[in-house]
Amino acid sequence: MMSKSNKQHSGSTIALNKKAKFDYFIEERFEAGLVLEGWEVKSIRAGRVQLRDSYILLKDNEAWLFGALITPLPTASTHIQPDPQRNRKLLMHRKELDKLIGAVERKGYALIPTAMYWKHGRVKLEIGLAHGKKAHDKRQTIKERDWQRQERRLLKHG
Repeated sequence: MMSKSNKQHSGSTIALNKKAKFDYFIEERFEAGLVLEGWEVKSIRAGRVQLRDSYILLKDNEAWLFGALITPLPTASTHIQPDPQRNRKLLMHRKELDKLIGAVERKGYALIPTAMYWKHGRVKLEIGLAHGKKAHDKRQTIKERDWQRQERRLLKHG
C-alpha cells in the first residue's frame, strides 16, 4: 500500500492518468505489478503508453487492466501480432485484492489506474480506489485550479 504518490517514483514515472484526478476522488492507492510481453516492455521503455481511458475490473478473484494503450514499436517482431489494447493481468497480494473486491462490490468504488512507473527494473501500476465526482465537484475543481493559477500569477508579478 502506498501513501506518498509521486514522491516515491518521481524520477521513473512512465505515464500519468491526469484525467483520473479530475473525474474521481481518489481515497486510497495501491501498487500492482503487470504481466507483460516482451514487445510491451520495449514500448514502455520508449514511453509509448497511454492510461487515459483505462480501467480495472475484478473477475475470478483477479485484477485486470482494460483499455490501456501500449503502442507497439515499428521494430516489433514479424512473427507476433501485437495487440496494443489487450487485457493485462495485475499482480497483487491476496489481502489487497480482497480489500479491493469488498470496496468495489459493497461500497460502489471504482478502480482507476493513476500512474505507471519503474520500480527495481519492473513496471508497476498505481491503482486508485476512487468514487466518481459529480458535475458540481468538477466545476469546483476547475474554480480552484483557476484561482491557484491566478494567485501564482499575482505573486510572480506582484
